[in-house]
Amino acid sequence: MTSTGLVVLGLGARSGVADDELAAAAGAGIAAAGLRPGDVGVLATLDRRAGETGPRAVAARHGWQIVSFTAAELAAVDVPHPSGVVALRSGTPSVAEAAALFAAGPGATLIVPKTVFLPGVTVAIARGRPA
Repeated sequence: MTSTGLVVLGLGARSGVADDELAAAAGAGIAAAGLRPGDVGVLATLDRRAGETGPRAVAARHGWQIVSFTAAELAAVDVPHPSGVVALRSGTPSVAEAAALFAAGPGATLIVPKTVFLPGVTVAIARGRPA
């Protein structure tokens, strides 16, 4: 972890979204935060998405670690923008925000709240507390 804290990109996406689309959404989120891809250390998502080619390709392209969480784990994370629609589809009211916050650790803060950058792709970015 750097002195400024771990930066985590949380990714929520429909199944089967192409890696180029995921990469474009991730890039838009990173730009919205005023960051560069190299500032991000982790891509965090729902366990069902982490096994797909798209998220794995995006993480590999940037040298990010990929971490995943179950819907139950994500549902336990307090988020500012829960969604009933997401809860019905995935079993948790938040994927992008919850995954980013959970992966960034206790005391993490959102620097980009969940934002839909492309249809079916949501990005949130959190920063962990400095070491």
